[in-house]
Amino acid sequence: MAALSAVAVLAGGAGACTSSGGGDGNPRDFAELKRWGFSEWDRWAQRHGFHNQVVAGLWSAEEMDQAPPRQPAPVPDGPPSAPADSPAPTGAASPEGAVPPEGAVPPTGAVPPTGSTGPSAAPSAPPAPSPPSAPPPVAAQPVPRPYTSYPASGKVFMTAPGGGTGQCSATVVADPAHPGKSDLVWTAAHCVHEGRGGDWYRNLVFVPAYNSSGAASDHRKASLAEVAPLGQWWADKVITSPLWTTEGTRGGDAANQYDFAVVKVRGPEGETRSLEEVIGTAVPVWFDAPRERLAIQAWGYPAVAPFDGQELERCDSGRPGSRGFDPARPPMLVIGCTMTGGASGGGWFADGPDGRQRLVSNTSIGTQAHTTLNGPYLEDVARQALDYISRK
Repeated sequence: MAALSAVAVLAGGAGACTSSGGGDGNPRDFAELKRWGFSEWDRWAQRHGFHNQVVAGLWSAEEMDQAPPRQPAPVPDGPPSAPADSPAPTGAASPEGAVPPEGAVPPTGAVPPTGSTGPSAAPSAPPAPSPPSAPPPVAAQPVPRPYTSYPASGKVFMTAPGGGTGQCSATVVADPAHPGKSDLVWTAAHCVHEGRGGDWYRNLVFVPAYNSSGAASDHRKASLAEVAPLGQWWADKVITSPLWTTEGTRGGDAANQYDFAVVKVRGPEGETRSLEEVIGTAVPVWFDAPRERLAIQAWGYPAVAPFDGQELERCDSGRPGSRGFDPARPPMLVIGCTMTGGASGGGWFADGPDGRQRLVSNTSIGTQAHTTLNGPYLEDVARQALDYISRK
């Protein structure tokens, strides 16, 4: 989970997507990206290929336990405003009684791999961020075991192009083109790609219901079967926003307004069923969710003290506030939550019109005091990305 800086507003802005004029498959600007259809997404994916060969035995229980979160230097929180019991700029609804999302086991907080050489901050003058509307802190609570009761949530592990390992959180989401047979996992963009000037992470694998029984709690030695009771699912394809790959940095900025990714996974050797068929569930994604109706739960595996990355936690955060860096892009959702680094990529859930819980965002950036989390608002660009990878 990236730490959010009140002053580190870096490259971003409506026209900052690319300087290449689209010759490398990137959109010329944000407005063009919003008009993309399947063919444009396919051209971009072909020119920015993701390759992830399965390496048998690479991820042992010990290797997963030792994969560290990595964060930018911590920075102060923004001034809290728009508390949950007062009107929020987003018009979000007041909190409701929270229950675990149906089958959801949100991704472990995204943590860039150790040794990652990700992009550095650009000194160019960016648009000023909008003042944050920060709800009050909400203490993270442990999710009851076994986590196989919420198997849509889990951890993503990866290695950096320059070496080193890392971990994030993720959620199994419904596949609109293959109902009941999804192989799709939702996480943060910074869990799959280094951002501006960088490359895709490698050896990317999803572990649903990580450490379900608690065998590896307190960093105890455990077997692979105990920490990965539903197997390891290697990434086969990945799609994310070009706004992240061309603008993303290690601090909070306009690129984080599109800090999401969708991973298509393949099953363990010999497994012919889909991920959804094996775990028994997948969470629908709710695009353009009305902010005034959201009462949010955030799930993840925070790994920075006082947490250790071995426990699934949740924050019943209720109504979100908002934070924007580029006014041309949808403001991020902001919730009170004390989860730390390692929770990145973890799912944010809210009840949909039919009463079923749906994914409405994912953890992107946090703050030094660990009082709030920020996640992208999912609209047409995210919908197009999911539609693209669903059809591949």
